[in-house]
Amino acid sequence: MSILYLGTRDGTSLDRANALLRLGHRVDHIDLRRLLPQTPWMYRVTWKFGGQVFAPWILRALPKTLAGKRYDICYVDSGEWVTPRIIELIRRYAKKVVNYIIDDPFGVRDVARFRAYRASLAFYDLCVVVRPDNAIEAKNAGAKRVLRVFMSSDEVAHAPRVLTEEDRIRWGTDVLFLGTWFPERGPFLLQLLELGVPLTIRGTNWSKAPEWPALQSAWKGGALLGDDYAKAIQCAKVNIGLLSKGNRDLHTTRSLEIPALGGLLCAERTTEHLGMYVDGTEALFWGDAEECAAACRRALEHEEERRKIAAAGQARNIANQIRNETVMSEILASAFVDS
Repeated sequence: MSILYLGTRDGTSLDRANALLRLGHRVDHIDLRRLLPQTPWMYRVTWKFGGQVFAPWILRALPKTLAGKRYDICYVDSGEWVTPRIIELIRRYAKKVVNYIIDDPFGVRDVARFRAYRASLAFYDLCVVVRPDNAIEAKNAGAKRVLRVFMSSDEVAHAPRVLTEEDRIRWGTDVLFLGTWFPERGPFLLQLLELGVPLTIRGTNWSKAPEWPALQSAWKGGALLGDDYAKAIQCAKVNIGLLSKGNRDLHTTRSLEIPALGGLLCAERTTEHLGMYVDGTEALFWGDAEECAAACRRALEHEEERRKIAAAGQARNIANQIRNETVMSEILASAFVDS
């Protein structure tokens, strides 16, 4: 198919665009941020007032960018800057317009950010969400058709790297949490430290945590991308998986990415995690900080068992096939099913 892909050129959005290319589709990838005012306050305005503020910039720029082009489908990733008028404009160039959103557009964390998304639901041919709650909420908000999928790892971005001794020295750690600070995460990780867990923290915004003075010694740097991200997970003996409570997560991308890379996943026990992996055999799950700390200690003390669980988790991850190429193929097929 010929696909117009509107999404950022980084993170999991770029992974999904690359998956479409690997599937043999022709993809024109436009990062809408490049059509907006290039100032830091652009993000602050989006998060505080909503992306619809910037619709005039997109409406002026897109016709020039798309002049003379036609697509089978337009895939909008996230869509915080896409309004009904923008979708109407896109229909001049694409037969179908679908939306995929990995965040929680109806949750409490990013309410203002997704005002344009919520106003546009009825204008998409298909809305793809990753939470059961979102499927109900999107339908109630006017979406014509809704598809619920799981978040997914990527066949290439999350394939294990060949590690050197230098990599193991640089990235080796006992227990790793790799992720952004959110209010509920600081107290939990502080509890782990107080319970004696040899924890390393990597990610952004941790200096905002009220617990920062106690966490600072465990923090070893900001966000990791590409090979660094993969190697850090592979070289950690245990990888902590935390949910975003503001996003009402029952699983996250880390739930797929860590086992895909061969890392040992140690995450909160949820119905969705239990559906993905067998507790104690393919991953380690917990209900509170005390249980998490105990699981970490046992894993660190029993190397052979730890390696077996990580290997079994990787095998189950492969068998589950919750990967970008599979998920993207499902989305495209669903978009062309008659409603």
